[in-house]
Amino acid sequence: MSDPAEDEPEPAADSAPDPTADDAPGAHEEVDADTDAGRHEYDPDADHAFPDDRLNEVMSRLTSDEEILAYLEAQNVNPVARKGYNDHGSKHVEIVRDRALRLYDLLKAGGVEFNGARQQGLDEADEPVVIALAATLHDIGHVVHRHDHPYYSIPLAADLLDDLLPAFYDVADQVRVKAEVLHAILCHHTEEQPLTLEAGVVRIADGLDMERGRSRVPYEEGGRGINTVSSQAIERVSLREGDETPVQVVIRMNNAAGVYQVDSLLKAKIDGSLLEAKIRTVAINTHSDGVDGNEAIVDRIEL
Repeated sequence: MSDPAEDEPEPAADSAPDPTADDAPGAHEEVDADTDAGRHEYDPDADHAFPDDRLNEVMSRLTSDEEILAYLEAQNVNPVARKGYNDHGSKHVEIVRDRALRLYDLLKAGGVEFNGARQQGLDEADEPVVIALAATLHDIGHVVHRHDHPYYSIPLAADLLDDLLPAFYDVADQVRVKAEVLHAILCHHTEEQPLTLEAGVVRIADGLDMERGRSRVPYEEGGRGINTVSSQAIERVSLREGDETPVQVVIRMNNAAGVYQVDSLLKAKIDGSLLEAKIRTVAINTHSDGVDGNEAIVDRIEL
């Protein structure tokens, strides 16, 4: 995400009414009732479609490591305070990691076979570890500069991984996990092509953090660029099991400006992710036509 064109929140029941259905009565009411929207916060005690014991052990260390936590705070200074872009700090990282694991869970439940860890000779249990580590460390290069930050993230993340991985892996597997994490970090940048589905998940999850809260600081301080204005229009993002694909992404916006987040930013993340055929994205624009007393108008955009 080295240029402005790349800038872009606990899960509920997947049985929530589908606001995208063609025959959905009162479409704007169905969107309001969408209980599957939100952060999709990862719950280590929940049932998952993948082995989660190893991930939970790593997550316990990852979310309490003082140096990593310091990086996640420091990395927000250049993009927000100095450049006026959207949030790229600890909250962004938490949301990206949670949504990456939610996306991965849905894909696994849908029978999708991942290739990254497997081709390295690692276990299936290492797939979510790679995803969680890459999602956590993908933006730390911002401490150097906003421009070209994915490339600065690589050496910084490598050092942190060298400290963290020995507690969980022997030397050979440390190298393999590290290789997959660094690949996924680099490929969250839209100019780099993912070669693994794990990297594709991280890439897409980065684009899924698009709600209005992400642009709160620059917007309140006067930022009115397309990235902050468009993210102000996004109200909800849902990740759910799809009817025709393993994953359906439902995005609710209240202004047509949100189309920029969907069509220009998220679409760029999905394209080339290796997961294009596994995800259906529907954006719903609920808005007024400007005439007092008129009902809301619902426009639908599909990727």
